[in-house]
Amino acid sequence: MAVKKPEIDEKELIARLQDPAKARAAFDDMMRAYGESIYWQIRKMVLNHDDALDLLQNCFIKAWNNLDHFRGDAKLSTWLYKIAVNESINFINREKARSNVSADAQENEFLISNLAADEYFDGDELHLALQKAVAALPEKQRLVFNMRYFDEMKYEDISEILGTSVGALKANYHHALKKVTEAVTGESI
Repeated sequence: MAVKKPEIDEKELIARLQDPAKARAAFDDMMRAYGESIYWQIRKMVLNHDDALDLLQNCFIKAWNNLDHFRGDAKLSTWLYKIAVNESINFINREKARSNVSADAQENEFLISNLAADEYFDGDELHLALQKAVAALPEKQRLVFNMRYFDEMKYEDISEILGTSVGALKANYHHALKKVTEAVTGESI
């Protein structure tokens, strides 16, 4: 389910973020406007509530520390998503290394066990089957599937976040959708 972002004037917010006298209040507004949707993006990647909260905090700390480097070439939301995706990938890689997990199958098992151990997961059997199917996807397909299916992001925005062509993203999404559908329903599309 996509999290609806509150309407915000990004240009005005960016101007306030770049004004030292208004930066703190603008940053609070930015966290309120984007925090929930970024949390869910992270959560879909790491699957654990506590880890997602820690990564969300890291994401906003990194954004605060790098405000001077934000040039405005991309949307503010896209920049934040890119930070969140990178933080999540780094976290997953650290956890895999710490757990001596190397192969994709072992990574998928790690993510599924992380989901099963999360006390905040409250989904039914179908939701769990969907989450397991998504967790079983290769990393790139999982990212694209989450952003497109759950967040209803445009391919152009995903392209900017992941640095991949729109055509490649469409192919990744199609393959991911096929795998998820087969895993959940047992039928191919």
